[in-house]
Amino acid sequence: MNDDDLTRLVAIRHGETAWNVDTRIQGQLDVGLNPTGQRQAERLGRALAGEQIDAVYSSDLGRAHDTARALARHAGLPVQTDPALRERAFGVFEGMTFAEIDQRYPDAARRWRQRDAGFGPEGGETLGDFYARVVAAVARIAARHRGQHIALVTHGGVLDALYRAAARVALDAPRTWQVGNASINRLLHGDHGFTLVGWADRLHLEDPALDEGTA
Repeated sequence: MNDDDLTRLVAIRHGETAWNVDTRIQGQLDVGLNPTGQRQAERLGRALAGEQIDAVYSSDLGRAHDTARALARHAGLPVQTDPALRERAFGVFEGMTFAEIDQRYPDAARRWRQRDAGFGPEGGETLGDFYARVVAAVARIAARHRGQHIALVTHGGVLDALYRAAARVALDAPRTWQVGNASINRLLHGDHGFTLVGWADRLHLEDPALDEGTA
């Protein structure tokens, strides 16, 4: 396949939030970045500044959008928001820690941890519906930018879905890969779907030279 037929994707999880630290389910609640997350976003933007990125897309939730703004500022581009890039809706689980979910909803917690594709917390999305939403949304965006290089700033569950789509991993398989905050993940998209190029690059997050005034 000619490179002009492929879209290069840089897929990024938002920077850290206080709820990430607390292992609290954010879902589609609009939780902002903490100071570490703000610093991660800035380092990310500086790390990707030398790449020719043609468009920046983001979930419309603040933690993703604020991360995308740092990247887009260095790329000289606007941020295009798309609600289809949102995290999975977790219904009654949202705002609760993992331990609280286990205690209050033990049966639902078991189905969630078993990655039951037909399960969704009360008021939330099933895993299968979420996966279909994510893959369709990113494929739609990629098709719009065929032959270009685009950045997507989104959420951990979205990145998990993209990894599974690219690596052909079943929805109920345990996760053995990382979806770290502000890590850089690379994929291709073409007529045959997604292909994995590189995953979980965090070197930029350990580089103080990427902080403002030290580069």
